[in-house]
Amino acid sequence: MRVLSRSGLRTLGQVALGGVLLTAGSAHLTALRQEFRAQVPSWVPVDPDLVVVGSGVVELGLGTALATVWRQPARGLVGAAAAAFFVAIFPGNIAQLVERRDAFGLDSDVKRAVRLVFQPLLVAWALTTTGAATAVRQVRASH
Repeated sequence: MRVLSRSGLRTLGQVALGGVLLTAGSAHLTALRQEFRAQVPSWVPVDPDLVVVGSGVVELGLGTALATVWRQPARGLVGAAAAAFFVAIFPGNIAQLVERRDAFGLDSDVKRAVRLVFQPLLVAWALTTTGAATAVRQVRASH
């Protein structure tokens, strides 16, 4: 039985994250559009549906890039962009908890709070599977 190399595991992780983003992006634009509106903070001065559609389009773009970009430093820069996106949408997850909005089966404060733990894991997933830190250092050194 052959075990995947570290590089193979990174590639598998990158493709899996791309799949997660493609799935989420598609859901933003179709069946779960209303559910995603619950994550748009009430203080955002933009139509919630526009935020949901916009973030879905970004997720589709990032997912496609994660599934197709393999050469450094571009691969790492895509990972850094995905991590930045996960950080940017974190206030929506916090708002869902603070504003006590039910969506995705998160119908209690405990469930909504537990979900917050997973956002940093998504950031780490994007950074580690793509070699983002190394790529960013490469780009900085070349300029």
